[in-house]
Amino acid sequence: MARPISCADCDTNLPILLSVPAARDARTRANGVCTRDSTRRCARTRVHAVRTCEAEPARCAWMSSTLAVKLLAALLVLIATSVLTSGTSFAAAIEAVQVASTRGPAVTGPRKVLRPGVSVLVTGGAGFVGYHLSMRLHRDGVRVVALDNFDPYYSTALKRARAARLQQEGIELVEMDMCDEDGLVQLLERPPGFTHVASLAAQAGVRYSLVRPQAYARANVQCFLSVLEALRRLPTPPPLIYASSSSVYGANTKIPFSENDRTDSPNSLYAATKKTNEQLAHVYHGLYGLRVTGLRFFTVYGPWGRPDMAYFSFAHRIVQGKPIQVYGHGTPQRDFTYIDDVVDGIVGALVLSAEEEIFNLGNHRTETLGRFISVLESELGIKANKTLVGMAPGDVLATYADVQRATEMIGYKPRISIDEGLHRFVQWYRSSDFKTEYAEIGEWTRPVLKGGAASARSRSLEFLRDSRSNSSLHEYVLTVH
Repeated sequence: MARPISCADCDTNLPILLSVPAARDARTRANGVCTRDSTRRCARTRVHAVRTCEAEPARCAWMSSTLAVKLLAALLVLIATSVLTSGTSFAAAIEAVQVASTRGPAVTGPRKVLRPGVSVLVTGGAGFVGYHLSMRLHRDGVRVVALDNFDPYYSTALKRARAARLQQEGIELVEMDMCDEDGLVQLLERPPGFTHVASLAAQAGVRYSLVRPQAYARANVQCFLSVLEALRRLPTPPPLIYASSSSVYGANTKIPFSENDRTDSPNSLYAATKKTNEQLAHVYHGLYGLRVTGLRFFTVYGPWGRPDMAYFSFAHRIVQGKPIQVYGHGTPQRDFTYIDDVVDGIVGALVLSAEEEIFNLGNHRTETLGRFISVLESELGIKANKTLVGMAPGDVLATYADVQRATEMIGYKPRISIDEGLHRFVQWYRSSDFKTEYAEIGEWTRPVLKGGAASARSRSLEFLRDSRSNSSLHEYVLTVH
């Protein structure tokens, strides 16, 4: 009988483990310590990994050494090619390879696809990410039901336009408040039922939480709890994939951000609510066995996006000839992640349907706000009228995603650069699909009202009043979620 497998086995036999598709999620570690389900995952791969090493030690050693030789040979070929084709020095070529290796995983390989017969409930289905996920799943042959309450935080016309496109594709749309627990149960129990739930509905926006904190407590905590309770009441709850945010890293100064980093110092109420989501999911997994996967999104952008985010509001103001205020004098850095890459990651998480996991979904590359604006100016063919100002309350200096865990476990491979992504966004913005009202209507555009006795909140509101320009609260904000 084969001996029990440990985390050490996972590390020792990693070359073999990675050669077995079902074993790519075996190496689950946190700060060098086995997580509670690492042994269980490793055990599932024992037939292909550990038994091979025990029964055929010579083959095990040969496979490990062969893989190492292949990797070394590929590296030498890459360096030699660089030297011969560009005339650079050997040392410079090595340095170039090192730099390239820090830019994240290769962008090759097939995208994940859910198996036939799968049905997914997408909450926030008329939202930015929910809309794109619903479209992708529908194209993959998955039955999709999109749920949304059409909250007026930003243009409901934009949300209705997305919803209309979903319905044109034959996707069912249910208008419902996610806090309606009984309604959720009835929907989830309706035949033929659902094999997965993707909970993407939330109150977004870091700065708006300074003005409407109760809206965040309700939408992001109370309504998420309703989803967990609805799932708990089902005889066989489907796995839950839910949206978290890179904002949970808060004041973390270590980059890139890893899922194992501490997340107990949020910089905003929005970040605190998303961290609460992760904690609630953890509790419901432990108490009731719900399968839960949280996805920490890093500055998602693209066509049909949110008008309160910097890329959208900057583009609109630049085209209109209006000035833009640039926070942090253009030095803040963000890990901009194109919407299609994020959707790939969500689908990968749906395919895995882990017992309990957290993944970063970022581009594994940072861009300064200054470069981001330069690319946008180039795509629009218009020079922006910029005013440099200090950092905004609740903002962080940099976000940068370590995506190794997502790469190994769900096959996540971000493909789209900021140049290509903004090009695609501008194409949509200049198309007939875009309407001016999308960028100019919504709660986020209303003037900030005076109020609040606490001095800290009063200072935050004063900052927002001073910097909003033309009654727009968010139009210069480089959001981190």
